[in-house]
Amino acid sequence: MSDSIPHRFVRTAFALLLTTAASLVALAVGAAPAAAAAAPVGYVRLAHLSPDTPEVDVYLSKVGDNAFKEQVFKHVGYGVMSKYMALPVGTYRVAMRKQGDPASTPPVLTTQVTVQPNGAYTVAGVGKFAQLGLDVFTDDLSRASDGRAKVRIIQASVNAPVLDVSGADGTSIASDVAFASTTEYRSVNPGTWTLKLTPDGSRTTTTVNCVMAGGSVYSLLILDGDDGLVVELRADARGGADVPDGGVETGAGGGLSLTSPLALVGLAMLVGLGLLALGLRARRLATRKT
Repeated sequence: MSDSIPHRFVRTAFALLLTTAASLVALAVGAAPAAAAAAPVGYVRLAHLSPDTPEVDVYLSKVGDNAFKEQVFKHVGYGVMSKYMALPVGTYRVAMRKQGDPASTPPVLTTQVTVQPNGAYTVAGVGKFAQLGLDVFTDDLSRASDGRAKVRIIQASVNAPVLDVSGADGTSIASDVAFASTTEYRSVNPGTWTLKLTPDGSRTTTTVNCVMAGGSVYSLLILDGDDGLVVELRADARGGADVPDGGVETGAGGGLSLTSPLALVGLAMLVGLGLLALGLRARRLATRKT
């Protein structure tokens, strides 16, 4: 019975199992370097920094690339700043429409941002409503040397059109910061800071406590609130991170493609288990006949 059909089938099934599993695992291993060598990306975030401008809908599309899924951000109000989005390098169009307007409606404002490999950008609606514009800030996320932190000021307060920012000990962080402007990053010692914000020509000072960690990069966002200035410390990049803080992928996302290493390994396992079960069943049949 050594040449019976069941025994021959068992040998064939196991041989096919080994060949198929080995081939798929080899394909998965080969796909890993390809995944690692994927197209480079940069990072973009969006912000609404105009105090008297109502909520808007913001559209992000890639110029000359119909395959890119347009991103839509609804009901974006004053003071909102998105997380960074990881985007393939290229040129993108940012369009701002009145809240609730159809996508076919001509936008109120548009601008373009060219994303470079590992570059980071903030696209913001700035200024008063009557002079509203879209600005593109290039974010310098390189880490400060000697374990220090970096911070810049994004001035979006129309009620304090010019102000100074300093530490409680008098250390100047930035001076004469005008509304709708953004300062350069400045290196500071890490730790807990008590920051004083003093509008030009005013004796009223707003004080805020914040913690800045060594090796991290921050934006200090200054906004108008119902009871005075509102100050928010945003982490642009945290110490040791390879990407900006909150960097997220755009697009449909979520699923594994059949070209991903994990998918191929999973497929190899499924095929192998199926063939193994079939081989064991054939062996039991052969045993019964003997």
